[in-house]
Amino acid sequence: QVQLVESGGGSVQAGGSLRLSCAASGYRNVINCMGWFRQAPGKEREGVATIDSDGITTYADSVKGRFTISKDNAKNILFLQMNSLKPEDAAQYYCAASRIIGYCFHIAFIHYWGQGTQVTVSS
Repeated sequence: QVQLVESGGGSVQAGGSLRLSCAASGYRNVINCMGWFRQAPGKEREGVATIDSDGITTYADSVKGRFTISKDNAKNILFLQMNSLKPEDAAQYYCAASRIIGYCFHIAFIHYWGQGTQVTVSS
């Protein structure tokens, strides 16, 4: 059973930084693509950043240049470094994993979800 456990959310002022972590376990080579999605109240869940098994990354236009996704393959941990945070970045952030080889930057491609971690950004 694949388990994804997020940590690192919290409250920060606009312009600040946070780093999210996601510890993955139980997947035994099932997962090929991982990423972060977010959902704000009243909005649909959307892709933020993904990284596939070749290390190819995809970012939402709204976070390019501010967020960086990375993965520690030895420790099975996924990270999202978020800099220059804006109030519109506030949301519940979810770690996600897919069995798909390659692109997984859409909720339809995701097979496993974490419980989520809240990010609040005050202006």
